[in-house]
Amino acid sequence: MKESIPLQPILRVENLRKKYVGLDRPWLFEQVTTDVYPNDRIALIGVSGQGKSTLLRILSRLDKHDDGVLEYSGVSYEQVDPREWRTHIGYVAQQAVMIEETVDDNLRLYSSLHQKTYNEELAHLLLEKVGLSTLDLTQNAKSLSGGEKQRIALVRSLLMQPEVLLLDEITASLDQGSKKRVEELLHDWADTHQTAMIWVTHDLEQARQVSNRVWFMAQGTLLHDQGSTEFFKYPADDEVARFLNAAGEGRNI
Repeated sequence: MKESIPLQPILRVENLRKKYVGLDRPWLFEQVTTDVYPNDRIALIGVSGQGKSTLLRILSRLDKHDDGVLEYSGVSYEQVDPREWRTHIGYVAQQAVMIEETVDDNLRLYSSLHQKTYNEELAHLLLEKVGLSTLDLTQNAKSLSGGEKQRIALVRSLLMQPEVLLLDEITASLDQGSKKRVEELLHDWADTHQTAMIWVTHDLEQARQVSNRVWFMAQGTLLHDQGSTEFFKYPADDEVARFLNAAGEGRNI
């Protein structure tokens, strides 16, 4: 019988540490060790102040860590130009950033910056999927609503077809219909392209629906890395139980 080849991680993280001045501990987080594989759908959740958004920014090379290993496809971040890195590791921020140009210019931005061919057909398909098929692409992007900007930013990142997509609260400003469209698009996209997703969300129902893994940050580290069903059904410790109870009661998490 032919032996199967072990699946290799796209991202490898080992003992990652990040300092943060002003906290009552020396590190924002430390000893963060994990791997990310194709088609992983990871909900990154946890109590406030643990550095979830900062971790995404480090993985996208928009922020620097202070210690530890960070590799893409077995190659250290130190050996890859940040711009090249970001063609493989896409990032969509919670507050979408638009340049002072048309919507069409914003959609073409990453393709232009990275000298990639702009796929107009795919752009229109994605716009339809997120409910923006009738949007005037000649208008200034600054005139868009927050929810429209967020969906344009997502489409712009998907057009690069990254292997890993880092999503920071990207549906927080969307109405229920738009939120559902985005979730369905990302589910189908991950299945089709084997794209890994790491999604920071405070919506635990969304976390259950969109993920097959959970990264739970608490106590200044990545405290748990588990399958989603196991995480939500069988809380690993009192920290997780308190977190889930607080979320169920509608308290700030």
